[in-house]
Amino acid sequence: MKRKHVHNPWGGFFFVLPSILAIAVFVYGMIGWTLKLSFSHRTNAWSKDNSFAGLSNYTGLLEDPEFTHAFGNLMKFTVVFMIGTLISGLIMSLLLEKGIKGEGLFRSIYLYPMAISFIAMGTSWRWLMDSAHDDKATGLNMVLRAAHLGILQNDWYSSEKGSMYAMALPAIWQMSGYVMALFLAGFRGIPDDLREAARVDGASETKIYRHILFPQLKPTFLTVLIILGHISMKVFDLIYGIASKSYVTKVLAIYLWQVIFDFQNFAKGSAIAMVILVIIAVVVIPYLRYVNKSEEMK
Repeated sequence: MKRKHVHNPWGGFFFVLPSILAIAVFVYGMIGWTLKLSFSHRTNAWSKDNSFAGLSNYTGLLEDPEFTHAFGNLMKFTVVFMIGTLISGLIMSLLLEKGIKGEGLFRSIYLYPMAISFIAMGTSWRWLMDSAHDDKATGLNMVLRAAHLGILQNDWYSSEKGSMYAMALPAIWQMSGYVMALFLAGFRGIPDDLREAARVDGASETKIYRHILFPQLKPTFLTVLIILGHISMKVFDLIYGIASKSYVTKVLAIYLWQVIFDFQNFAKGSAIAMVILVIIAVVVIPYLRYVNKSEEMK
């Protein structure tokens, strides 16, 4: 006797309903509330004035020197972080993609920094990048002095001009292993037949990488850029762990924290939060559209 299977179209929906509700309330609901608050006059914790303020909170940001300073710092950090992480991760993947002896050990060493939280790493790098010189030097400055390279001693994150470039160093150190893993997976996904055919045609290893392997890695390059850009745009804990709320290392997320929790200006803080959200959306949404189109073409 054959069993009749009853297919309930609502069964799967009820399984995912709690997740849908959670995302609707705690993601999109909170974004909507923040957007509403950014157009209000609520400039302190005691005020209940939620009347419409138009774009005044947003236009005020353009005239705020601290906001423009924080935005400039974020751009500096983003450029150095993305370029440094991309190059170091690619170099490490090139060293491992040939299948060298002890690859598993090296891969674990490269990925180890990913296991450390940004705030814990920031505390460690705060000591490493201490600005004390000569006899009082610690961390990297002490190593440079011991190596008779005292001329290279630096103020690191205390320097007004080079603070954000120094701040990118620990971020590069932590994320390079992750980028290495992505590139290594990309290399391993390229069929060996392509390399062998190129070698038979007399192509050198340099030409094989330039004309065959690297073009095949374009989707991986794009993915890496989007991930790194997303991480850098909302960086907070690393910088807070190293320099707290120092003016020279202030980025948008740090300034957002100050405006909301220190100055209690909820409307202005919400406007900053929406600016950060828009920046991230500008980076991520084109990538998602590209991925969806690629999937449709397949």
